[in-house]
Amino acid sequence: MELWFSEQHTDDVKLSIRVENILCSRTSDFQRIDVLETPEFGRILVLDGVIMLTEKDEFIYHEMMTHIPLAVHPRVRDVLVIGAGDGGTLRELCRYSDIEHIDLVEIDSEVIDVSREFLPTVATAFDDPRVHVEIADGLRYVRTKQSCYDLVIVDSTDPFGPGEGLFTREFYGNCYNALRPDGILVNQHESPYYEGDAREVRNTHRKTLPIYPINRLFQAHIPTYPSGHWLFGFLSKKYDPLADLDADRWNARGIQTRYYNTDLHRGCFALPNYVLDLLDTTPDQRGL
Repeated sequence: MELWFSEQHTDDVKLSIRVENILCSRTSDFQRIDVLETPEFGRILVLDGVIMLTEKDEFIYHEMMTHIPLAVHPRVRDVLVIGAGDGGTLRELCRYSDIEHIDLVEIDSEVIDVSREFLPTVATAFDDPRVHVEIADGLRYVRTKQSCYDLVIVDSTDPFGPGEGLFTREFYGNCYNALRPDGILVNQHESPYYEGDAREVRNTHRKTLPIYPINRLFQAHIPTYPSGHWLFGFLSKKYDPLADLDADRWNARGIQTRYYNTDLHRGCFALPNYVLDLLDTTPDQRGL
């Protein structure tokens, strides 16, 4: 008998992946956590029936979340990461020797424990001395921070369940306050393709537009996420993601990546017309 995992993307669309083994299945105080072994995608982390990452394509998501802002901001010392209990964002951040301090705020300690046990290629950086883990609600945590961080990365789950509060206007306003005067925030912004997901993209964009003077979206293609077309937000007090890109400086670091490069950096901010229409952006907001 074959075992298949299926994730419902819409009422009429599912993604199904054949499973060889169930490595972990447990229920925390917040959600169900599963790790599945698959022949095509390696190990898969699933939270409440939704794929968070696979070993085969997680590098795309984590590289784009981290290297985009770090190729723009000239001096990132202190970083706040909200969510990201799998450790992939930490892994990429810890490749930068000039980052001095990383606070990771994850609401569910079980996600960290499971990732460290079953996803050793992803959760590699929790023991880095620069990393400080706080088990807390990110919405509450960020309320107390003022001008503390050069970079905030919101590596959240979808806008329901434990991650719901990380998509509110209050949260994004508090993140603005937590940033230094030249700080950058990057968030996962959902998919623009299916109707329900697209609605969340539009809502999040509208919530953040009045708060951040520079507000741009960029894209990546992640096979196991709904539609494969995924968006991220680049929200900044000062730096423009294209005008302030220092490609020579970033390339001189010699960081070996599998997806990100500085040519792709320039191109990923060029969004399809259907996305621009969804956002109802003006020419200046499009960077035109």
